Amino acid sequence: MAKTQTTNVARVNGIELGYQIVGEGKPVVLLHGGFGSVEMFGENVDRLAAKNRVVGVDLQSHGRSPAADRPMRFETMADDIAALIRSVRLEKAAIMGFSLGGAVALRTAIQHPDVVERLVLVSTPFKRSGWYPEMTGGMDAMGPETAGFLMQSPMYQAYQQIAPRVDDWPILVSQLVEALKIDYDWSAEIPKLQMPVMLVIGDADGLPPSHAVEFFGLLGGGKRDANWDRSGMTHHRLAILPGLTHYDINVAPALSAAAIPFLDGA
Repeated sequence: MAKTQTTNVARVNGIELGYQIVGEGKPVVLLHGGFGSVEMFGENVDRLAAKNRVVGVDLQSHGRSPAADRPMRFETMADDIAALIRSVRLEKAAIMGFSLGGAVALRTAIQHPDVVERLVLVSTPFKRSGWYPEMTGGMDAMGPETAGFLMQSPMYQAYQQIAPRVDDWPILVSQLVEALKIDYDWSAEIPKLQMPVMLVIGDADGLPPSHAVEFFGLLGGGKRDANWDRSGMTHHRLAILPGLTHYDINVAPALSAAAIPFLDGA
């Protein structure tokens, strides 16, 4: 990721969120996956920033955001993102989230539709059981001791470079592993979304393509032939990217290549 133009801390809902701004144009709020930061998107940040004002937010207790003394929940983190959008006077913004960030982005659109222009959900199920069983099994197996195990990972190495207090790593891990065990199913709220939504997954992702198709169906997509004049299309989109997994889709050039036309309004 290129050197950012702006680095700030927003005070929202009793916590602090670190965020960075890159590029000029229509605002796109970028939300990373679990244990990460905006750097998790790699060069896709610069690709998105070529024509957009990318606001890369580090979620509660992640990255540049100081550890918060608050349970981690998708719903409260969604309130944080909406408050941040309002506090920096963006009025409305597109939101693009990956995995954990996708869940937060989805909840932001459900809870605060007035601030969401468009939504790109990358590797994001609408219910916990949408993940493959080995994914939820891995989430269930994590506990406080995971903090020590993950200190050998690139995620911790990245955290060391940017965290306000490196010693807060166990707080992030304990908050996140608790959040990931909470069951949820947002299927009843999906059809109510009015803004254009794009779903993006890899064909070897942590959730099966069939779940993404079901998600697309809840939005009203994939119900009929589009017709020669495209009159049968919804304004929602589905992209299943070949040869990508849950562990590389976030940095793959194909991700921004798929998302940019949608963000541009295509």
